[in-house]
Amino acid sequence: MPATYEAIATTTLSTSTATVSFTSISGAYTDLVIVIANATNLIGNSDVLMRFNSDSGSNYSATILTGDGSAASSARRTNSTSIICNYFNFLNSSPATQFNISIQNYSNTTTYKTALIRANRAAQATEAIVGIWRATPAAITSIDFSLSSSSYATGTTFTLYGIKAA
Repeated sequence: MPATYEAIATTTLSTSTATVSFTSISGAYTDLVIVIANATNLIGNSDVLMRFNSDSGSNYSATILTGDGSAASSARRTNSTSIICNYFNFLNSSPATQFNISIQNYSNTTTYKTALIRANRAAQATEAIVGIWRATPAAITSIDFSLSSSSYATGTTFTLYGIKAA
């Protein structure tokens, strides 16, 4: 039987915003999915950064794979203060990028948390990123999305889904 996605919260920015947060996330689901659609920023190139439970310690790492149709490459980040959601595929003012983020077993209190991230911008590249939060195991109750520089532009939409067990 397929899993059931349930929209928990949606935010469409009516003004530019530096950080978007989902808070008070209940443990009512097995997994979480976040879709960031029409993502652009106001100026220059920027990275989308994700943190859990306001943890700003060096407890995050990521493995990044990217391809643009003619070449592929990879990178690794360790002991970071957030999970990077894009790396080679910078978020800039145009064209928009879509992010699909899956977080498994987010409410489990005995394991580290893994995020599978897909950043897609047809005009530039597609990236697959595996991020891990290695803090003392805890349930994820809040998620923050910030940028390494600038602010998210008006019209960027963030949707948090919960996946119910089949």
